[in-house]
Amino acid sequence: MREIVLDTETTGFYHDKDDRIVEIGALELEGHLPTGRTFHVYINPERPMPKEAFDVHGLGDDFLRDKPKFAEIAQDFIDFVGDDSRLVIHNASFDMKFLNAELKRAGFPTLPWERALDTLAMARDKFPGAGNSLDALCRRFGVDNSGRELHGALLDSELLAEVYLQLIGGRQPDLVLDQPQEDSSGAPGQDAFMTPRAPRPHPLPSRLTAEEAKAHAEFIARLGEESVWARYTDQA
Repeated sequence: MREIVLDTETTGFYHDKDDRIVEIGALELEGHLPTGRTFHVYINPERPMPKEAFDVHGLGDDFLRDKPKFAEIAQDFIDFVGDDSRLVIHNASFDMKFLNAELKRAGFPTLPWERALDTLAMARDKFPGAGNSLDALCRRFGVDNSGRELHGALLDSELLAEVYLQLIGGRQPDLVLDQPQEDSSGAPGQDAFMTPRAPRPHPLPSRLTAEEAKAHAEFIARLGEESVWARYTDQA
């Protein structure tokens, strides 16, 4: 299964007014594992950067002035996310509204809402009442976010990918291995590397014919009660 973990930075909070996207960062997961493929671009918002937004991500007018406009990178973005990959986003409603507003403005098809998986909603369900910002989740799961002095779309996507994999139970959530159990000496027990199976509800029918079973019983009787075979048969 292909998934795209993504994040955006913007000039503000209002996609339906005059705020615009200034950065997109995304990375690809295949089977919940990073493939190394990423998408990252800075975008000229065609408007001044408010101080409040600059204080969050540090992307100012001088830096963004010579960057491409959204319409110029829209096709590359669409090609990267593909037609049906799941979009893993923290607070997905915010980013999806901005992405779709930009795509619509540039004359491209919008992204279906059902493609988005909101890790903020996942975290709130799993840790109700706790802090569930990206920084809080990094601390909870031991993800190193020491390089996150300012928000940055690609860095935040990389951090979010680690958080997402923890939220779903690790890098391969569908593969559950039993942990080795130690015996009293501290060494792995005899069942350390295999999972015991539940007994069958009904025993399998014997493969012996009646004549073979009778012949076997007569053979054991001739060996005597003290023979290994006789003791084994009694325990079976």
